[in-house]
Amino acid sequence: MYFDGRLDTPDSLKVKKDMKELFDSRNRSIVLDLTSLKYICSSGLRLFLTLLQECHTTGNTVTITGLSPYIHRVFDETGFTRMFKLQPAEDTNKEAV
Repeated sequence: MYFDGRLDTPDSLKVKKDMKELFDSRNRSIVLDLTSLKYICSSGLRLFLTLLQECHTTGNTVTITGLSPYIHRVFDETGFTRMFKLQPAEDTNKEAV
């Protein structure tokens, strides 16, 4: 799943609806490509955390790729760099959100 621009509160509500299929799936490898994400607020972080928690119960895995220096700093300060599997942006399939 590909993210572009901002992930603030109004966008998080829309993205949560778009991610419903991911929440309902089982035994999948989910890649969140944040290469073009410029901003994320606490609602966006909560959305990713909720997805990760759901994945633990459904057998899915979550990998986050393409962190910009700003988003990486946010992830580092919130402990997300220790919770999520991170990888460089190359070799990902993109589905824009």
